[in-house]
Amino acid sequence: MAKRKRKKRQHYPEHPAHPHNWSQTVTVTALWLLARLPYQAGFVVGGALGGLGYYLARERRAIARRNLELCFPEKSAMEREALVRENFRATGRSVVETALAWFGGPQVERIPVEIRGEEHIRQALESGSPVIALSGHFLSVELCARRLPDDLPMVAMYKPMNKKKVMDRAMLNARRRNVTDAVSKDDMRGLLRTLKKGLPVWYAGDQDYGRKHSVFAPFFGVPAATITALSRLAKMSKATVVPLFFFRQADGSYLIEFQPALEGFPSGDDIEDATRMNRIVEQAVRRYPEQYLWMHRRFKRQESRGTTLYD
Repeated sequence: MAKRKRKKRQHYPEHPAHPHNWSQTVTVTALWLLARLPYQAGFVVGGALGGLGYYLARERRAIARRNLELCFPEKSAMEREALVRENFRATGRSVVETALAWFGGPQVERIPVEIRGEEHIRQALESGSPVIALSGHFLSVELCARRLPDDLPMVAMYKPMNKKKVMDRAMLNARRRNVTDAVSKDDMRGLLRTLKKGLPVWYAGDQDYGRKHSVFAPFFGVPAATITALSRLAKMSKATVVPLFFFRQADGSYLIEFQPALEGFPSGDDIEDATRMNRIVEQAVRRYPEQYLWMHRRFKRQESRGTTLYD
């Protein structure tokens, strides 16, 4: 029987001046320039860019519409469309938030931030237990991560951008300045080592990372491929799971919110744990639905391989 040939791993250029990276270099430069604006003016610019994106990004607009149709069937079509527009404006603002988080100077420390429930993660750390901070893909994550308390360590789990080396390096360098470290989501050993050192790990499992190591659990009542890494990490490291979410409030200030540690997690049932995780993220999304990453095809895989929920 013939052996299957291994697929060659493609290597991508890293130098910013390489033609493959020109668009990335322009993007990073644009983020640096946006961070030079006074933050209030930057947020206005970001909202305007997001409003323009609503008309230009047809595919992403269609994805956001479909996600909201699936997740908020009780809302009218007009209400959902208004939410799509708000989501685009919030996404544009998040570009400026990311620019400030990565390249902003001392003015970032003047952006008003409220921290709630900090005692929950402090208690978990004081008990000597490893800590996993369960979160989701909310748009203000980069800015709020920079504004975490200086004496509270945090390691970010991230998805490497292997095809975009310039963006990947900029992101990784920024996150390592803003939090203690960043570890790839695929580096299970590195994540376990981090937890054993007593460093909390920020974890978000609310994207579709494929069928491998995933189960189908409801998210807003819709079956979603949900990775089981949270259960595995918590079980192997004996970690306490503390939900952590980031929001922009109505008055323009930001909210970093720690919630009480989960009891009885993991349960030993992957589907039960995935359902619980999705429910916690869903509850947070419902509070500020315009600030969630709706442009991601969260439901692109279904249990039946021939089923698609997107046109």
